[in-house]
Amino acid sequence: MPNDYATTLGDTPSPPSNGTPFAAPQPMDPLFPGRTFVSTVLDALDSKKTMTGKMAGKYMQRAIMAGLFVGIFFTTYFAIVAAFRVEGAPAGFPILGKVLASLTFGWALVLIFYTNSELLTSNMMIVSIGAYHHRINWAHSLRILALCLTGNLIGGLVIAILLRFSTIIDGAVFDQMVAAVQLKTGYLHDGAFGVADLFVRAILCNFCINIGMLMVYNGKLTNDFTKCVIMVVAVFVFAFLGFEHSIADSVLFLITGVQGVGDPLMEVLTVTVILLGNFVGGGLLIGLNFAVMNDHPHTSAGVPAAYHRSALHGIDAHQPTSGKA
Repeated sequence: MPNDYATTLGDTPSPPSNGTPFAAPQPMDPLFPGRTFVSTVLDALDSKKTMTGKMAGKYMQRAIMAGLFVGIFFTTYFAIVAAFRVEGAPAGFPILGKVLASLTFGWALVLIFYTNSELLTSNMMIVSIGAYHHRINWAHSLRILALCLTGNLIGGLVIAILLRFSTIIDGAVFDQMVAAVQLKTGYLHDGAFGVADLFVRAILCNFCINIGMLMVYNGKLTNDFTKCVIMVVAVFVFAFLGFEHSIADSVLFLITGVQGVGDPLMEVLTVTVILLGNFVGGGLLIGLNFAVMNDHPHTSAGVPAAYHRSALHGIDAHQPTSGKA
């Protein structure tokens, strides 16, 4: 595995040690154009396998950073919503506030991407692709997801504790958070239909996130501004439409819980449903679906021969350090 812990999703690899330049970019397969994306994901998976084994502490640090970003930007989301719902505001202000809040929240994904942090939701996609191509077993896949989830929650808890000792979310901001908690846990009170509603919202959430990351990592985009726009829009869609993100919701529950508000059991059950839905949306509808869709029919053991060579050596574009949503 090259370098310290291989290339992560989006990293630009170092030149070969013998001083020879990289091979010229290879044209995309017209039948399977998504294979560049899949190959890049498999490169990232190799990195994650190493980091969660020998360098689990560093991997946790990356996951904690992602949790910090989500906590800060989700708090900002509610602050913006609250600011536009003041008494006497024009009729259209609440909608405008939600639009601005959703756009602002989208930049959390951008920061996660460019700081090489680890967020659970697109790791669901990555391990699914890796499992299909027999590059990782499910036991190690679960280890990656568990470490990432733990780190994300630790980062969210840090933000929750810091907010407990400040006035940042006092008043209307906290009221908006409590209302959101009641809405999210309220799905479970509506019986099977409510659970199905929550599950569908979770599926669509991670579908949006990972289709955005697919666009960023497909080897066709070379402009950082375009990548940022795609990531922000992907988050905007799920935030504005009320889709459910397991880490964002977990952080929200931690913030209100530290303040002494909420029902821990209902919140755990809610997050469990959301986690399952997120896995379907990102792990199956994007990860497994695109792995199968772009798999060459003449392969053995489900591992395309072209995937044995790093796709990153054939992309003639700067790929920034990884961000996983």
